[in-house]
Amino acid sequence: MSSPQPAPTHGSPGVAASSTLALVHYLRHRGVLVPERVEALLGITLGDLENPDLRIPAEAHYRLWQHAEQITGDPAIGLHAGQVVDPERMGLVGHVFFNCDTLGEAVAQYVRLHRLINESVNLSFEREGELAILCWQPDTPELYCRQDMDRTLAAALSRTRHFILPKMRATWAEIGHPRPDYAGEYDTLLGGPASFGHGWMRVAFPARHLDHPIPHRNPYVYSAVLRQVNFLLARLRTRRAFSRRVRRLIARQMATDRIDAETLASQCHMSRQTLYRRLKKEGLSFHELVEQVRKDKALRYVADSPYALSEIAFLLGFSELSAFSRAFKRWTGMAPAQYRAQHRGANAPPSTQRRRKR
Repeated sequence: MSSPQPAPTHGSPGVAASSTLALVHYLRHRGVLVPERVEALLGITLGDLENPDLRIPAEAHYRLWQHAEQITGDPAIGLHAGQVVDPERMGLVGHVFFNCDTLGEAVAQYVRLHRLINESVNLSFEREGELAILCWQPDTPELYCRQDMDRTLAAALSRTRHFILPKMRATWAEIGHPRPDYAGEYDTLLGGPASFGHGWMRVAFPARHLDHPIPHRNPYVYSAVLRQVNFLLARLRTRRAFSRRVRRLIARQMATDRIDAETLASQCHMSRQTLYRRLKKEGLSFHELVEQVRKDKALRYVADSPYALSEIAFLLGFSELSAFSRAFKRWTGMAPAQYRAQHRGANAPPSTQRRRKR
């Protein structure tokens, strides 16, 4: 019997296999791991997860989190799994982080290398007065995973306290999802207040901690691991470079009637057949890429923009609102108006809303 093969990504963002493997180990420790069920969800064997170069489609990784919550009956599983500190299962980026000179340098490397951990979430850093702020922003609303965001928050704090600064406390945190029944656990974890329903995650802590030296750092380990992760990062950045270029061209022409392979191929100075062939190397077809761009822009416009739905339909190249509504329901399972109502309840402060404008 042949082993399961990795599910095709079709250009979808990936998650480092080490992150998925850490969740598998947590389920095993809890005594609830059913290997066959997990392999069916991921489309690969558990042994394949040991491959350090393997990336799991983000959607599959998030399905595993949903499965994990169901079989444990623990809605706060992300917070609980993230508080488990195991130096043997941190991954390459973790070893870079905890072998830097200072916490500030470690934060800079964490931000720079975050796409190696999860391509579906953008991590940024800023300073506001006496505060240092990290912000995790999913590329699209549909890529927000409550359990994985919980784990990210808990792991960042727990590992920093374990390896660097035991008394580290967050000044405040903004959590993407609505306030859950286990909301009290955030205050205990953070040491500061948390607010909910923002659509992203931000954590603030005193900027003075950035100068704190990292104890027990090993410069030899740092140098060796950094070379390896830089190689992986360069490969990741070039892996889909062509499709990103085509995606930008599609996005610019979305409101016109000129989104066709011939036009795009001409702008890339190649034949239509070459365009198809190069996209195929990245696991994509031209029509899939157009659909992805249209879907991503639709979700963002409907959730966050002031445009009327009829205006959004025009901006996305639909001939009429009814055609847009049918497509949107196919993508999300709900009508655009219903989706907009669900995503207009975020309680972000005005200053944060200004920062999020593109």
